[in-house]
Amino acid sequence: MRKLGLAAAALALLGACAQPTAAPTREALVERGDYLVNNVVLCGDCHTPMGPNGPDHTRHLQGAPNLTTVSIPIPWGEVAPPIAGLPANYTEEQFIAFLQTGVRPDGSHPRPPMPPYRLNEDDARAVAAYIATVPRAEENAQQN
Repeated sequence: MRKLGLAAAALALLGACAQPTAAPTREALVERGDYLVNNVVLCGDCHTPMGPNGPDHTRHLQGAPNLTTVSIPIPWGEVAPPIAGLPANYTEEQFIAFLQTGVRPDGSHPRPPMPPYRLNEDDARAVAAYIATVPRAEENAQQN
């Protein structure tokens, strides 16, 4: 009997471990994305314009000229486009795929200094969820 009880307990434990976890809420995705964008992936380092004292946080992720100079001849991106509210001409699913593969919806690749990110799906979804919440420039102008 005791062995039967232990076997039943082990099966119950295995069943509890095998159950899928609930998908994170949109709020939880946005919160994780905020952390990733601003502390790990560092999108604002290129996509936020610089002011005299550093990044202009009033124009967070609104796009900026590339201030990096290189001495080797490579096709270098001159501008980091605005990504607030999601990049132009991307759906959220396309942006998630881009963050996982480094390939744009048209099959092209961005030029350096854009890193070829290979985020896992959970992190890519979180980054896209957060960036989708950042107001675009025209939305900022309407609020001021």
